[in-house]
Amino acid sequence: MNREQLAGNWHVMRGKIQERWGELTRDDLDVIRGQHEQLIGRIQQRYGKQREEVEREVDRWLKDVGDVTH
Repeated sequence: MNREQLAGNWHVMRGKIQERWGELTRDDLDVIRGQHEQLIGRIQQRYGKQREEVEREVDRWLKDVGDVTH
């Protein structure tokens, strides 16, 4: 799965994202609405991680989720 597919599958991905990053709230997910940059920023904010670390983590997770769903 890539960044564009995240937005297109947002209704399905919300739950998966909350399972993976449990500190994200429903309000966070409402703000993110499938936007990759918003997802990165909210994870960075909630977990206190560096942006580059979060980007790698999210991109790796998106790839893994895509491998499982195909």
